[in-house]
Amino acid sequence: MRILLTNDDGIHAPGIAAMHEALEGLGEIMTVAPLTVQSATGHGITFYEPLMSEEVVVNDRMTGFAVDGRPADCVKVALRALWQKHHGPDSRPDLVVSGMNSGANVGINVIYSGTVAAAVEAAFLGVPAIAVSLHIGNPAKTRYARAAEIGRTLIDRVLEHPIDPHSVININVPRTEADDRPMPAVRVVDMNKAAGSSRYDCRQSPDGRDYYWACGSGLDFDQIASGSDVEALLAGDATITPLDYDLTDHARMTTWRERLDSPAS
Repeated sequence: MRILLTNDDGIHAPGIAAMHEALEGLGEIMTVAPLTVQSATGHGITFYEPLMSEEVVVNDRMTGFAVDGRPADCVKVALRALWQKHHGPDSRPDLVVSGMNSGANVGINVIYSGTVAAAVEAAFLGVPAIAVSLHIGNPAKTRYARAAEIGRTLIDRVLEHPIDPHSVININVPRTEADDRPMPAVRVVDMNKAAGSSRYDCRQSPDGRDYYWACGSGLDFDQIASGSDVEALLAGDATITPLDYDLTDHARMTTWRERLDSPAS
């Protein structure tokens, strides 16, 4: 298996290094990730500036390509240029793994997530993708290596079943603060659809202007639905959610056709 590994925390983030190590043995890995942190940048891409790329040594077991752009940029450049340059003109990976993100991507945060956006971009282009994120509690206690091992186990379980080229699977690993953390329960769950309830602190700059700083854990929501990804993750379970990037509201298509469809005049 040929794997493209990416993320949104940047190529030097601890999560992607841990994920790279955990994926070893699954197949050939090529890493293409943002040069700098791109958290919560969503699905933005770059049009009016060049995307600078350089090969970097992350550690003694991992090298990769740093792209000075957003996560979706990295996947587009990787699948349409870098992969072919290094593997041949008709070559492409069998799987894209985006992560492991430092922070959960559940609920409506999936919309903002650069980690998920990278996975969705791969699926746009016909390569199945898995986004992997880690719920962070105390950063100083977080054990990335063990969390990535759990993530790898979940990836293996997903790959036991047929996966469509346009599939996006969103995985979240619960807090992992011990090297021997047991394998959590695994739940296939819906995305929580309630709005986030984060607030903003109003502060004042030295020159007297107001500015606003987002506060909250990122897992504060107006409502947590029973059986949702947020509920499961907060209970300490690992979550798996298949995602669909088709934003058409199919349930209401008939209604809108009845209202608005008309022949040309």
